[in-house]
Amino acid sequence: MGRLREEQSRKGWASPYKQQEYKMHNIIEINKAVARMPEFRLKEPADVVIPADTPLAIVGLNASGKTLLVDMLTGAHPLLGNEIKYDFSPSASNKASQNIKVVTFRDAYGSTGGDFYQLRWNHGLQEDSATVKDILKTASSSDMLSEELSQVLGLEPLLEKKIIMLSSGELRRVQLAEVLQSAPRLLFIDNPYIGLDVNARKQTSDFLTKVAEKGKTTLVLIVSREKDIPDFIQRILPVSNGKVYPICDKKDFLAHLHKEEKSVSYAIDAERRNAILSLPDHENAANGSPVVECNNINISYGSRDIFKDFSWTVKSGERWALNGENGAGKSTLLSLVCADNPRAYACNISLFGCKRGTGESIWDIKKKIGYVSPEMFRSYRRNMSVLKIAASGLSDTNGIYNREIDGDAREKVMFWLNIFGIGNISDKNYLQLSSGEQRLVLLARAFVKDPELLVLDEPFHGLDRERRELSRSIIDTFCSRKGKTLIMVTHYEEEYPSTIDHRLRLKKLG
Repeated sequence: MGRLREEQSRKGWASPYKQQEYKMHNIIEINKAVARMPEFRLKEPADVVIPADTPLAIVGLNASGKTLLVDMLTGAHPLLGNEIKYDFSPSASNKASQNIKVVTFRDAYGSTGGDFYQLRWNHGLQEDSATVKDILKTASSSDMLSEELSQVLGLEPLLEKKIIMLSSGELRRVQLAEVLQSAPRLLFIDNPYIGLDVNARKQTSDFLTKVAEKGKTTLVLIVSREKDIPDFIQRILPVSNGKVYPICDKKDFLAHLHKEEKSVSYAIDAERRNAILSLPDHENAANGSPVVECNNINISYGSRDIFKDFSWTVKSGERWALNGENGAGKSTLLSLVCADNPRAYACNISLFGCKRGTGESIWDIKKKIGYVSPEMFRSYRRNMSVLKIAASGLSDTNGIYNREIDGDAREKVMFWLNIFGIGNISDKNYLQLSSGEQRLVLLARAFVKDPELLVLDEPFHGLDRERRELSRSIIDTFCSRKGKTLIMVTHYEEEYPSTIDHRLRLKKLG
């Protein structure tokens, strides 16, 4: 079936750029560094210098080695020798643990330690969960943060809100605020803008600019897409195919990247497209019949109204773009559609012609729905093979699929893993994958039962351009089949597939 092409060839990648000579204090230096554990090694020993008080972006495709490099720099993966040097001055301590912080946006909600996929919406659990104020008050404050967190990150309306009830974008803002309050000397931030709406991305970028200008914390962003490199960052540390390249000027990096991408096609190849189109249609598959019917829905959390007299109908064969600012209710609406929110049973909702609470099985409904979301990504911290993680989509279990995968199930799962170009890693441990590869696995999981309704909530978080465009092409092809319906959420307009023909924009109430 073919797989994603290998990492773009970077022959001579170092040569197009002028290696920058930074005559300043270096906060971290590693020379010919090799991780102690073989399974956590880059393909080549790494030479890296992180200059102090100089914001930097580590940029590379998914699975290029960005996370491995950061783990080496922070001590998460110990090195074979004494190849690493820290100088955190003017910090009072030279301990890495006290001076280096990492924000990955992959943690479960706050410090609850719980797995809240599906259970997130349970009223009893939210009663016991911490508020944003509880989380933030535990960290020491600085003058800059105490004045600007509420304004720039928009935290004031969230302070009394339960952590478990935050939207994906809201949660990211709180996590960022929490770690910045500890005033780290060096802060690594993995994909800081994913899950944020346009205004929130600008607010966050403005705030990070002020943090960088302040000079107390050196910022290093880890990104997979060049559009997520903010204006205040002018120096790039390229990583490609397990190799780390010298720091270069952003302008040179982007010029070289765009030159390479002009000659690259990211669309799905004919073989995989034909394979998808050749799949048999579901019995009685047809366009036009109601798939989702919401009639005068009312949802509130505490004193805050999420939906008031909300009605919406989605018909078979329609492809919907669902958007709106962070906290507008997108995830809540999808939780109602996917039967994860217990409040669905108090609402006038019908799925596939069956009204909730009239005796139908949740699992009969879920058989027809393929789903992926940021919450699902955070909940899948399972020490299992890629094959079993993807196979869990056949029964909608949350990462638990310990039964023997028979021939028919294996064939279905391998089909979609190959479609997404990751069939070659089916036996690999899921937790050893890059975050981008994990995203692709969960995307494949949403397709394995060939669902009638595809619900994709921010499906491309952290994916590089190649994998985003490939995934868009797969979605377009899938939705061109009879009786296939799509509801998709993203804050990036260019990520919507071309087949989108309906739009719904949600607005915050009050």
